[in-house]
Amino acid sequence: MPTDLEKAAFAKRLRFALNRNADPVKGATELALRFNLRHRLGAPVSPQTAHKWLSGRSIPTSDKIDTLATWLNVSAHWLHYGPAPTHVIEKAEKEARQKQHQYPVSTETLTLAEKIQSLAPHQRYLVEELVTQFYGAEPDE
Repeated sequence: MPTDLEKAAFAKRLRFALNRNADPVKGATELALRFNLRHRLGAPVSPQTAHKWLSGRSIPTSDKIDTLATWLNVSAHWLHYGPAPTHVIEKAEKEARQKQHQYPVSTETLTLAEKIQSLAPHQRYLVEELVTQFYGAEPDE
């Protein structure tokens, strides 16, 4: 059973994803209506249930998290559990440094990186998603 801290963290990530959505959702009733249009696997959720998600009083089941993640264009893992563990991020950074010889760093690249770093976290996330859409995800080795 999730702890109160886990529920609160989930609610924070859900609100973040809802706010950065192209058509932001305002309130539990609207969340329930839009969710029910997308979730076809089970009974519809009530505005009260959506309010529990938003207020950190409950976490939806995995099938509902999958629907939310697909709709909000985030990973189900991130939505449910949060960012990847530090060792995963460190491994990705190490691999990036090893590949750096393929993509030499120019002054223009550093300037762009500084501008991206100065953005708010949700804006950096959007930039990362945009780059991923253009560049594509790296294939697993």
